[in-house]
Formats: sequence, C-alpha cells, structure tokens
Amino acid sequence: MLFAYLIIALLILIIFWVIAKYNGLIRLRNQVTNGWKQIDVQLKRRHDLIPNLVQAVKGEMQFEQDTLQKVIEARNSAISAKGVADSAAKEDALSGVLNKLFALVENYPNLKASENVKQLQEELTSTENKISFARQFYNDIATKFNIAQQVFPGNIVATMFNFKISELFEIKAEAEREVPSVDLSLRK
Repeated sequence: MLFAYLIIALLILIIFWVIAKYNGLIRLRNQVTNGWKQIDVQLKRRHDLIPNLVQAVKGEMQFEQDTLQKVIEARNSAISAKGVADSAAKEDALSGVLNKLFALVENYPNLKASENVKQLQEELTSTENKISFARQFYNDIATKFNIAQQVFPGNIVATMFNFKISELFEIKAEAEREVPSVDLSLRK
C-alpha cells in the first residue's frame, strides 16, 4: 500500500514538474514574440520615415533619382519580409542604400543646411539605435528560450509539446564585421 502511495506521489510530482516547465516555456516564447513585436514597431517607424526623407530630398537631388528609387525599392522589400532571417537580410540591404543616400546628401549644401532633412536624418539615426537595442533584447530572450528547450530535462517537455527553436539576428555582411579604423592624430 505504501508503495502505491509513493508511486502516486511521484506521478503527481512529475505532472506538476511538466506543468511548471511547460508554463516556463510558454512565458519565454511569449517574451520572444514580444521582443519581435518591439523590433517590428521600430521597423514600422523607420519605414514610415523613409518616404518623408525621400520626398524632402527629391527636388534637390535631380541627378540621384536612381538612388532614391533604390531606397524606395529596398523599403518596400523590407516591409514584405517574413521571419527573422528574411527581415535581417532585407533590413541590412535597406541600411546600405540609406547610408548611400546620407553620403550623397552631404554633397548637396542646400540639403545639408535644410532643417527638415537634418531632423529626418536624426529621427532615422535614433530609430536605427532603437532597432539595434530591440534586436539585442530579442536575441537575448530568444537565446534563453532556445537554451530552455535544449537542456535536459526541459528538452523532453519541449519535444512533447512541439516547441521550436527561435531564429536569431546575426551579421551576414562581412563588411559589418570589420573593425573600423580611427585616426585621432592631428597630423595633416
């Protein structure tokens, strides 16, 4: 009789452990979803600012219409991204054409002096920083979620309930991995 009670108690403990582990994985999965939504909010803000910037510089940059068109195409492509890897690739492409646009703006004195263009550039720079922080938060929580699914005995519960590993943002372009060189010497 005592043996039966021990077996029942053990089964109850196992059931409570599975429930606790399952709930923990659900909490982490929801935090990963929240992290992705935070990135999505910042990307939407970025995507909304870009047409305003293009419109602000369009009149002055008559000879740079190809660049402006590439910015709009990259923005539209980024908006249609599905998933973390696709989004990361398309957003990196958008960042590249935006950097080219910012470099070209430097060649136009009227644009450099325009408060509207300056403000839009500052807004985009601020948004880029927010996107970076949101991606970092996402990667941190996604890594925590992935570890919870992969370590024993949590992997048993994760497999039982078909939890999936979350993708992480990573640097794809080799140029972004290079350490920038800074020359602080005062030599001319």
